[in-house]
Amino acid sequence: MEPLCHDDPRLIGPYTVVARLDPPDGDVPVPEDRFLARSADGDRTVLVGTAPAGADAGRFAVETEGARRLIGAWSGPWFAPLTDAGEQDGLPWHACAYLPVLPLPAVLAAHGGPLPERTVRALGAALAEALLMLHSGGVAHAGLSPAAVLVTADGPRLTCFGALRAAAPAGQQRSGLPGVTPGTVAPEGAAGGPPHPAGDVFALGAVLAYAATGHTVPERSELPEGLRGTISACLAGDPAGRPRADRVLDELTGTAPAGAGASGAVPRGRSRAAALFGPGWLPGRVVTALVRQSAALLTVETSLPGASLHR
Repeated sequence: MEPLCHDDPRLIGPYTVVARLDPPDGDVPVPEDRFLARSADGDRTVLVGTAPAGADAGRFAVETEGARRLIGAWSGPWFAPLTDAGEQDGLPWHACAYLPVLPLPAVLAAHGGPLPERTVRALGAALAEALLMLHSGGVAHAGLSPAAVLVTADGPRLTCFGALRAAAPAGQQRSGLPGVTPGTVAPEGAAGGPPHPAGDVFALGAVLAYAATGHTVPERSELPEGLRGTISACLAGDPAGRPRADRVLDELTGTAPAGAGASGAVPRGRSRAAALFGPGWLPGRVVTALVRQSAALLTVETSLPGASLHR
């Protein structure tokens, strides 16, 4: 959680903005501007995202509606469902319910470096499961990056749906665009190709590489031995050489369960990744950072005009 900058909005839709989620000058690009805010009656705290400078605002709004429709219908455990959306002065925004949450770059900062293999494996399994849900419906996420992964005490929440599509349309070079993290976009996507599931898997490999090493383009020798083969396969330059999301999930959690369909998807309401989020999956310093964020947010909120301690 970061203090507001002088030019940050103080109101977004019906919400009073109280803090930033991400530092304004962080080392890792963020696909949207994210703020912590509260409703006018003080009863709800939300995480609000707005289109960043340089993004196509109209496309951002389209992707927001897609996320509301798809993720809301599936209610997967590893997504952050959007509860509200709108437009203010031509700038589209969306909101989801607040939980104490750290973007993946902030998780590494709190921990003091790359994460333990157990943590990386759990995060990877949950993200692969989220992608599998999308891919089984014929949809590519097209926005997975380190900043798109928000970490809570009980696992990640995948956000920034369609960020790559909002950054630039198909046919346009995407390298170096605002909000696009170097190394996370597959070669065919960086060259302007349309987003597809194999591109999501490439991005998943880059995110896991970042979690395990601190950067998205590691040397193979830097990767933990137990994850080296899986991550390297995800980062294959040829899309045909990358595993599908169900194969990644198999490798991170074990063999596919009985009852899985041809796509590898499991029945609705069941999560194979959830078993990896037992006690101790998240390093202690990260848990402490989540607790501090919650306490700091409460302090800020209760100092606002009209705030009530009876929330």
